[in-house]
Amino acid sequence: MSGVNRRRWLQSGAVAGMAAFGERGLASEASSEKIQKASAAQGYDYCLPQLNPGTRLVFQGDSITDMKWGRNEEDRNHYLGHSYVYLIAARLGVELPDQKFEFFNRGISGHQVADLRKRWQKDAIDLKPDLISILVGVNDVGRNLNGVDLEQWEENYRYILMKSRLANQQLRIVLLDPFVLPSGRLEDQVAFKAWRSQVDRLIPVVEGLASEFDAVHIQTQVVFDHAMDNASPEHWIWDGVHPLPQGHELIAREWIRRVSERWPSDALADSGNE
Repeated sequence: MSGVNRRRWLQSGAVAGMAAFGERGLASEASSEKIQKASAAQGYDYCLPQLNPGTRLVFQGDSITDMKWGRNEEDRNHYLGHSYVYLIAARLGVELPDQKFEFFNRGISGHQVADLRKRWQKDAIDLKPDLISILVGVNDVGRNLNGVDLEQWEENYRYILMKSRLANQQLRIVLLDPFVLPSGRLEDQVAFKAWRSQVDRLIPVVEGLASEFDAVHIQTQVVFDHAMDNASPEHWIWDGVHPLPQGHELIAREWIRRVSERWPSDALADSGNE
């Protein structure tokens, strides 16, 4: 190749490279804009809760909480399972590493509130929690579609809260509403209405107990109802009851948001007093 042709070849290559770079740059800018928009979605601008260093957080409930957490406590690969508990622990562990929080998942698949009562001493009180979070009710609904005994359900729920408060007067409590969506086995409207009607009976009980015990009340059903404005029910919950990863993310975001509102960080509290 002659010197002239070589220069032309290099110049043409450079021009093509600059054009390609320009296209990639524009694509990169567009991608960055998309990322920025995604990061601005509700939940990413969350505040952080003010919890004491070494706080022990215990999460109780059924399969939605359980999600196969490792019963072998020495196996740190699986000890929290893969539910919203894992996501909350991950996020707070990243944002507040010096606080050295301890997280315990004690949800058990299939359990109703009466089952929680039977094992409450071992799986809650004996762990000496500083904060306890409870999500229960959907199994009570699934096994009592003709009508959950509200009086008994509330009595069992109140029992575990009273016992918890007696064990620790300073205990922080978080109560989550049970929830369902019309997907999977509940896609049929008759089935969904049967489940949802019972869930709607339990939610006011949770709300009342949250008020009675000065607990944070997380309106999980409302969160999922609103989520259907952006995507189908199947996107969030695959079988009407159990969330997919993105459904667990919704719970984790709302949990952190509401807990942070109740117990805001000192910085947030100070800024609010200016």
